[in-house]
Formats: sequence, structure tokens, C-alpha cells
Amino acid sequence: MAHIALPEFEEMTPAVQEKARPILEKTGKLGEIFKLLALDENIYFATDGMVQRYLLDQTHLSYEIKESIALLISQENGCKMCVDVHKGIAKMLGLSEQRIEEVLSGVETISTSDAEKALLNFCIRASKKDNYKILKEEIDALKELGYTEAQIVEAVAITGYFNYINTLSNVFALGQ
Repeated sequence: MAHIALPEFEEMTPAVQEKARPILEKTGKLGEIFKLLALDENIYFATDGMVQRYLLDQTHLSYEIKESIALLISQENGCKMCVDVHKGIAKMLGLSEQRIEEVLSGVETISTSDAEKALLNFCIRASKKDNYKILKEEIDALKELGYTEAQIVEAVAITGYFNYINTLSNVFALGQ
């Protein structure tokens, strides 16, 4: 049970209700993270914009890499709810059950290129409190593996997004 009262549909602003209605019609319920964000319309729409642009829109990184980052960072942050949610999203986006299990077993177990493993390990490193110690050489190494600066920035932005959403979920005990 969440540490704070989460609003029901009727308590949300009309603008948030408009976003909630299709979810309710499709699934019959709203997740706790949606309800938490709905407490503040500005936070809801800022977060929704990040989800749309980082995760759902076609971007510089494949959906497989983006969902791998989502799973890895959520697991690293101990956010069981986010791991469970992103297992479902990953399946919906076409990731196999085998790939999902490989990701959750750790980067070294994933059947993928050394370049992708390097990017995923970099994201885990970027998610840590001491990420300010990352050196230019580490970024240059990713570029030497073929990643563009835009792809690296996007990977770090997705990592930061999951630090943000995992923090909200963990602090308010969502999904427990």
C-alpha cells in the first residue's frame, strides 16, 4: 500500500482524466504510478512527455535497447514494480522472454554485441551517485564502438528518467 493517498479518476483534473480515460477503457484500472503523478498535473504532463519522447517514439536507439535500459536500471534501483511493468512493455514491443530474462540476469548474460553490452554497462554506471566520476575517455570508448553522441545522450537520458521514476515508486512504496 502506498505511503500517501493516491487519487481516483474522479479526483484528477480534467486534463489528466482525458489521458486516463483510454487506459481505463483498455485495462479497467490505472496503475499506482499514474495515480501518483496525477496528484500534480504539471508533474504528470512533464513525466508523460518524457515517456512519449524517450520510450515510445522512434528515436536514435532501438526499442530493445531502451527497454533493456529500463529493466536494468529499475532492477539496479530495486524497483520491483517498474521491473514488472517493463517486462510487460518489453514483451509488447517484441522482446522475447529469453531476452528479458537475459537482461534481468545481468549485462554479461545478454546475447548481443560487445558494443551493446558496453552501452548498457555505461548506463548502469551512469545511474550511480558517483556518475560525476565518468571520464571523457569512457564516452569516447562508446563512440569508438559506433555510438553517436545523440545515442549516448539518449541512453543517459533514459537512465536518468528511470532513476527519477524508480525514486518516486520506491519512496512512496508503490506496488508493495
